[in-house]
Amino acid sequence: MAGTQDRRAELGAFLRSRRERITPREVGLPSTRRRRTPGLRREELALLAGMSATWYTYLEQGRDIRVSDQVLDALADTLRLAPHEHDHLLRLAGRAPKAGTPEPESLTAEIAAVPLLLQPHPAYVIDGTYDVLSHNQAAEDLFPHLSTAADRPPNFVRWVFLEPMAKEVLVDWEPEAQGLLARVRTLAGAHPGDPRYARLVADLHDGSPEVRSWWPRFDVEQRRGGHKRLRPPGRGVTTYAYTAFHVAGHPEQTLVIYAESEGPST
Repeated sequence: MAGTQDRRAELGAFLRSRRERITPREVGLPSTRRRRTPGLRREELALLAGMSATWYTYLEQGRDIRVSDQVLDALADTLRLAPHEHDHLLRLAGRAPKAGTPEPESLTAEIAAVPLLLQPHPAYVIDGTYDVLSHNQAAEDLFPHLSTAADRPPNFVRWVFLEPMAKEVLVDWEPEAQGLLARVRTLAGAHPGDPRYARLVADLHDGSPEVRSWWPRFDVEQRRGGHKRLRPPGRGVTTYAYTAFHVAGHPEQTLVIYAESEGPST
């Protein structure tokens, strides 16, 4: 099946990207002067992980093979994967429960009303693909043109990468955008074959040179709260704290709330 083949190809590319970022010195191997590729060689990684070099090569090539949980854990340890990267590796290897292709969750009137009740704090409800299902006027003011697309729901990821004003509003646009793209890859990896993520990733590649440059890095990251420095139209730089809450009974829907913070601003 195409979805399984895509997942195996993604697994191979993810392993290769992580192998190339580990230097021989980091794992106690002698450095040699001439290396055709950065990082560890396949044979070196296989040796350190306690598996056959041929078997590892097949895995990185995306061939239809299965490896044990112990081997995957050994690869994760050798590659020094962070916990969320380890989870991503397991999902790509088919060892985590399959999420399948969920039906888009309908937005109830009660949930749609929550951002309106939170005015004047910017707030919105997004689904798993960052489609903005409901938002208040404060969110529209903070993120101009968020809902201008007439042919599709507003989408926060598309806004960040395809809306010209995003680079003005997001003071630290590059690290914010890189983190967001890593979260999109994580979600897409958890939903192999889901056409919603395929469309989103294709749109981002079509419209953003940064996405075309960063996507091959295979960065993954979990969604979280924190602080952002924003420049609302007509105002100076302001630090906002933002928090995300999953909607009870609707695991794909998330309520995001922003509030001005006493953190540093310039």
